[in-house]
Amino acid sequence: MRMTKAFLLTQMTWPEVKEALRTVKIAVIPLGAHEQHGPHMAESCDAVLAEEMGKRLVEKLYPEALLTPTINMGVSPHHLHFPGTISLEPTTVIAILRDMIKSLKQHGIKQFLILNAHGGNQATLGVATETLTRELDVRIYYAKTTASAKDVMDRRLESKLYGHSCDREVSEALYLAPHIVRQDRLEAADYQEGRWKKLRPGNPLQGFYYYEEMTRNGCIGDATKASYEIGQEIVETALERLAHAVKELI
Repeated sequence: MRMTKAFLLTQMTWPEVKEALRTVKIAVIPLGAHEQHGPHMAESCDAVLAEEMGKRLVEKLYPEALLTPTINMGVSPHHLHFPGTISLEPTTVIAILRDMIKSLKQHGIKQFLILNAHGGNQATLGVATETLTRELDVRIYYAKTTASAKDVMDRRLESKLYGHSCDREVSEALYLAPHIVRQDRLEAADYQEGRWKKLRPGNPLQGFYYYEEMTRNGCIGDATKASYEIGQEIVETALERLAHAVKELI
């Protein structure tokens, strides 16, 4: 069992929070999603990984950071045809963030980091950050949980296309939250031909497509190549870089 020193709001009493606010300079808000992750990962994956990364980040930033409750659903319409997926409208996500930030500002916190584990939330976070920073007169930043370790991914991952229930994400889960991985059911992506290839990042055009247009089993990459060791290097590299970036700003 990991014994850590960190301010985790969901586990604190109000007098403990009051004492913590003497040193806290930033609140970290984990943001995930509830969506299909193929046959080998629980649908809570993004929310769980955001929260676990958040815990470790505020530990590194102690006593200047506090972890809020996790927003465990996100913008996931591209996964909706797979059973169990729940998708929020972008306006709903922004409304939840507004209410959380307004509440925490009331308690004296003026800086916020939204720690996001779901790529489908990124566009919404760009709008949210611009809108709420001006509206609420606070400083808001956002980051994808492990994006800052892309050099490690490019070196360690065999899949050229990865990002969803893949060797990267399964590796991160094996390190952070192995209980959400069905290790006896790991599969590589079951790709199919389609217009999605013309709409991926890096192409002249971007656009919406449903995930089943790209992959029959809901995965990309090859989860059978995932490992705890790969996840450890990706996660720990990203955490070091995120902590350094936050310290520079606060």
